[in-house]
Amino acid sequence: MKYGDRIIRMEGVIVGLKDGSVDMDLMGRIGFLSVPKRMVISEYPLEIGQKVAFNMSFVEQEGPEVNDKYFNNITIREQRRIEISKKNEEE
Repeated sequence: MKYGDRIIRMEGVIVGLKDGSVDMDLMGRIGFLSVPKRMVISEYPLEIGQKVAFNMSFVEQEGPEVNDKYFNNITIREQRRIEISKKNEEE
C-alpha cells in the first residue's frame, strides 16, 4: 500500500442477524456493512438495535488490473439470477 495507515473508529447499529452474519447500519450516513459472526467480539448475545464499533482504515485500490476469475464468477452469477427471474415470471 502506498499510503500510511490512519485508523478511524466507526460506529453503527445492528439491523440484521442471520445464521452466519451480522448486518449493521453505520452512523453518519456512511452506509451498510455485513460481516461474519465469527468476526464480532462480544461478551453478550447479539441483538438487533445494539450499538457496535470497530476500527477501520481507508480502502486503497491496488492497481488497474481486473481479477478475471472474480469478474467471470460475478458475471455468471448475475446471468443465472436473470435466468431464474425470467423462469419464475413465466410460471
